Amino acid sequence: MPIATTNPATGETVKTFDELSEAELQRKLGLAHDRWRAYRTTSFEERATWLRAAADLFEEEADFAARLMTTEMGKTLGAARREALKCAHGMRYYADHAAGFLADEPLADPSQVGAKRALGRYQPLGPVLAVMPWNFPMWQVMRFAAPALMAGNVGLLKHASNVPQCALYLEDVFRRGGFPEGCFQTLLISAGRVESVLRDPRVVAATLTGSEPAGRSVAAICGDEIKHTVLELGGSDPFIVMPSADLDRAAQAAVEARVQNNGQSCIAAKRFIVHSDVYDAFTGRFVSRMRELKVGDPFETSTDIGPVATEQGRADIEELVDDAISAGATVLCGGQRPAGPGWFYPPTVIGDITPDMRIFAEEVFGPVASLYRAADIEQALEIANATSFGLGSNAWTNDEAEQQRFVSDLEAGQVFINGKTISYPELPFGGIKRSGYGRELAAHGIREFCNLKTIWIG
Repeated sequence: MPIATTNPATGETVKTFDELSEAELQRKLGLAHDRWRAYRTTSFEERATWLRAAADLFEEEADFAARLMTTEMGKTLGAARREALKCAHGMRYYADHAAGFLADEPLADPSQVGAKRALGRYQPLGPVLAVMPWNFPMWQVMRFAAPALMAGNVGLLKHASNVPQCALYLEDVFRRGGFPEGCFQTLLISAGRVESVLRDPRVVAATLTGSEPAGRSVAAICGDEIKHTVLELGGSDPFIVMPSADLDRAAQAAVEARVQNNGQSCIAAKRFIVHSDVYDAFTGRFVSRMRELKVGDPFETSTDIGPVATEQGRADIEELVDDAISAGATVLCGGQRPAGPGWFYPPTVIGDITPDMRIFAEEVFGPVASLYRAADIEQALEIANATSFGLGSNAWTNDEAEQQRFVSDLEAGQVFINGKTISYPELPFGGIKRSGYGRELAAHGIREFCNLKTIWIG
């Protein structure tokens, strides 16, 4: 895949970029290693000052950053601006809390291990490679970069090839915020060159957000090299609606949860599992709201859904939808691409899903919702957990016993009751099963790329 900005609303290639030469790549890896040796000795106060300055730039330039994101991957301008501001919030969160999260952890009674003092101390690991996706081209990177930099690590970014301007902007923001040269570098390289970077001894760990095949590849390489990894992969999140739910609120949240980011979010609700007693009432509300959404130019304020980010992405959606239809699924709205340029796909709702359809087991990365009918909470949980993924989940019920059952028995890294799944800097984020391992955000996220060193003083 060429490194290029291609506007998904028009299909026009706006700008192309040359890959780093091997000499340039080696220079950047050397700079990261050398910089880390000095940067790790800086104080939390120094790092926080630089990170807050970079956050100020994000806020001041939110409109510019938003236009970059919309141009490169097609999210609506409003959503892109909110993403830029969320980056600033995440940066300030770690600037404020990193020192506390990484404070020494003394043993209350060191004499029980025969010591005068005994404690755990968090220390940075070194240069970390981040392999990042295009769907949240700035926030996804910031979830790694802000905690990694505050911990004293340095970052190397291998971004998706269709968002090169976003990748270069991120490097520039950290530089202008005051971080020393080499603390955060963008590597404009193809996917085929990632393995050599992962195997380089100067790179000590890696984090990846992306597809299951990409995660498997990175994990295998790093396992061979015995390097730490954090993986956030796909999701096929359930959205369960029980009879006690507020159906109007649930239906509106279901629309937002499915079509956020033009439907291209790992934590977007994808499978809507509705109790038989309220199936028809919920479905009517849900389908009606999905039909009302406006698909169009993502720069227009009246647009609800922009294009899918890539031409191949739209083809993948069409394959899954067409497969379901051919096997007997019912299309309640959408289901056919519109005429004209760009990679648009309409909000689509499909019912009568059966296990023999690909859409039953595979993630649909676009504005397509699958509807399932459940007779009771047992069947709802059975359907919800009948997937190899386990990232996020949603359940709508005002029955406290049902709420506790969903919290206990939904197989996911996150459970949201009466709300849609969202990433917050204040809460740990990650999945189980084939949705990956490790955690981003909160205290857990900053500790992922630290050595917890045991210290015993006699």
